[in-house]
Amino acid sequence: MKILACDGIHADGLTLFKEAGFTVETSDPIKDVAVLAEKLKDFDGIMVRSATLLPAEALANAGKLKVIGRAGAGVDTIDVDAATARGIAVMNAPDGNTLAAAEHAVSLLFSMARHVPKADAGMKAGEWPKNGLTGFELEGKRLGVIGLGRIGATVARKAAGIGMEVAAFDPFLPASASGRMSVPMKTLDELLAWADIITLHIPRTKETTNIIGEAQMRKMRKGSYLINAARGGLVDEEALLKVLDEGHLAGAALDTFVTEPLQKDSPLRAHPKLILTPHLGRQHRKHNRQSVPFWRVR
Repeated sequence: MKILACDGIHADGLTLFKEAGFTVETSDPIKDVAVLAEKLKDFDGIMVRSATLLPAEALANAGKLKVIGRAGAGVDTIDVDAATARGIAVMNAPDGNTLAAAEHAVSLLFSMARHVPKADAGMKAGEWPKNGLTGFELEGKRLGVIGLGRIGATVARKAAGIGMEVAAFDPFLPASASGRMSVPMKTLDELLAWADIITLHIPRTKETTNIIGEAQMRKMRKGSYLINAARGGLVDEEALLKVLDEGHLAGAALDTFVTEPLQKDSPLRAHPKLILTPHLGRQHRKHNRQSVPFWRVR
């Protein structure tokens, strides 16, 4: 089998395929759909991360393609219906970046609470920026987790470990599951009104796009905070800027964006109440090579 590996797939993962006898060709992200469609004519499989998109048009001429592998949890960059209709299997690695994403969300939580980015920038600018950067303690604060899958549950566990109160809403769990969860479950509106900080850990689908829009932000407690280290498009970015400017939300931290890389002239970049990171939650390195979460296609 001939495999196309885009988007900087880690060498350990590529080695697994080569040892299994596959031919592997690596590529930088392929942004042009027409170029990708032409390229896929010659491959039995493709591995991607987030940069190379696989819409239906990219699969139109992929007569040999048997499998699409996503080196990560989400498959929102892949037209799964189009692939399925063509008999192409779509596989992901749901455990691949669980700890990386969860720990990054927690790091954003601490960064917001202690004003770490502003303090660091001030110190490097030759200042001693103590005034106005006192921050707040996380112990006793209420964390609302939207999405209680692998990553969300890990965040909930770590937050509880530092003394936070934790509750959750999950759009994919039936109401009957509430009694079986160790984390109290609430409706979305209840969670928004209850929490001091909301953190998102769900995939982007048609149903979850802009799940946190202006109406939802206004249901959040005045002075509360928002974290999105899951998927771009879950939060209405324009509405977020509006409620931050008005002072309804005290701050937000974003690791994912509607358009990635984030545009150089994006108004998000200059906002003083925002902490921004370049989709770092998806990055991880395993020291034990045997645990690298890539697929062995037989």
